[in-house]
Amino acid sequence: MGSMNIRKQARLKRKKRIRKKIYGTPQRPRLSVFRSAKHMYAQVIDDAAGQTLVTAATTEKLVKDMPRFENKVAAANYIGKLIAERALDKGIEQVVFDRNGFLYHGRVKSLSEGARKAGLKF
Repeated sequence: MGSMNIRKQARLKRKKRIRKKIYGTPQRPRLSVFRSAKHMYAQVIDDAAGQTLVTAATTEKLVKDMPRFENKVAAANYIGKLIAERALDKGIEQVVFDRNGFLYHGRVKSLSEGARKAGLKF
């Protein structure tokens, strides 16, 4: 992989391993999470059709216009709630959680807890 740093390589290796088992169906799409240094992104994906059904991110205007979150974990929790609301609006209740090679703690965990609280089942 050349110039890519070790941590990213490790994440992508974990991602490959996880994605062998995880596949988003139309009935149960995949909730994919991406964490960058500043931001948090979530997408609900139907892998059968190869399309993204719902997205939510800390980069979008709606979130930008809100008062600042205490910390990134709180922001991630909000994104979880947001993606859940948007998915439920589209009649998606069941998803399969794809942590995308990220470890399940901190922001990734917070996002998934926010989504669960808002009524997504996984």
